[in-house]
Amino acid sequence: MTAVIESAENKDLRAAVAALGARYGHDYFNTVTREGRHTDELWAEAAKLGYLGVNLPEEYGGGGGGIVELSIVLEELGAAGCPLLMMVVSPAICGTVIARFGTEEQKRRWLPGFADGSKLMAFGITEPDAGSNSHRIVTTARRDGSDWLLTGRKVFISGVDFADATLIVGRTEDARTGRLKPCLFIVDRDTPGFRYNPIDMELSAPEKQFELVLDDVRLPAEALVGDGDAGLLQLFAGLNPERIMTAAFALGMGRNALGRALDYAKTRTVWKDPIGAHQAIAHPLAQAHIEIELARLMTQKAAHLYDAGDDMGAGEAANMAKYAAAEAAARAVDQAVHTLGGNGLTREYGLAKLITASRVARIAPVSREMILNFVSHQSLGLPKSY
Repeated sequence: MTAVIESAENKDLRAAVAALGARYGHDYFNTVTREGRHTDELWAEAAKLGYLGVNLPEEYGGGGGGIVELSIVLEELGAAGCPLLMMVVSPAICGTVIARFGTEEQKRRWLPGFADGSKLMAFGITEPDAGSNSHRIVTTARRDGSDWLLTGRKVFISGVDFADATLIVGRTEDARTGRLKPCLFIVDRDTPGFRYNPIDMELSAPEKQFELVLDDVRLPAEALVGDGDAGLLQLFAGLNPERIMTAAFALGMGRNALGRALDYAKTRTVWKDPIGAHQAIAHPLAQAHIEIELARLMTQKAAHLYDAGDDMGAGEAANMAKYAAAEAAARAVDQAVHTLGGNGLTREYGLAKLITASRVARIAPVSREMILNFVSHQSLGLPKSY
């Protein structure tokens, strides 16, 4: 692996997490998935070692680092074949939003639990009729005395079945303008009126996907995260880390697939030399490695910009990183399967399931087409078509 530009501390973190991942690996991940369990053992050990809360403030039990460090953790676990998808959601999105905008009570209730792994929070933004257009979100909250009543639907929400709560993106009416504005609410899993139904997915993963139904869910005033007037800032404070962590997730997957293909190409002999000696095999693998390394550099840039407080710069870089990493991972997986030939489609080698998994980062949390729209408008100054 090409050396990356990072501090000695972060290089040590990367090595330590890689060692943890190696003790679990894709065999553990596949077993947990096949048995319908969650990665509880790995989650607990990663928490005990301080990896899950590495980005959270020290005063609430975290490591005092940032998205730079958290993305390293997820990438290395993914490279070992045992990614923790809920890291994208709980410490990265929800932890960041609450740490930056939550009330003191919300910080004390949730952040220590995120850091030590004892609490999990899902994130609900996607809706059936909104897709990538967050302006069409129709989940709305209205006042009822001092309480809120929240109504709407969400889809493709990960881990709701075992998360303690879900951070729901809704809309409320602005008292001054009468227009709807985004707001974020913490909804405990056992709140009356909060229902979740599994979505039957082809994707093979420990974390299941759910549709949420919120039917006049009554929430106390303190369920609103921070200041209701800062909803848009809160939303983007969570979406940039989500994109960066999705990039890290994709990079780990791509590295894992590439590593297995390289092992095979170095040992599989059909003629007198291993197949990796032939350029038809070697060059595509080299290209996949180059693309992964380039995407890693953009991911690091995005994480550094975000941790430095440059939300605008991080927004552009995070979208580019997510795009680049998703494309690199998809091509790496495709080439890995092709390198193994028929063996690439067997359960024994475990690469075939990555074909489906590698599509995730291209689709979620925002499609590559919407990222191209963002770059063409925001970076290049081209007019919108919508």
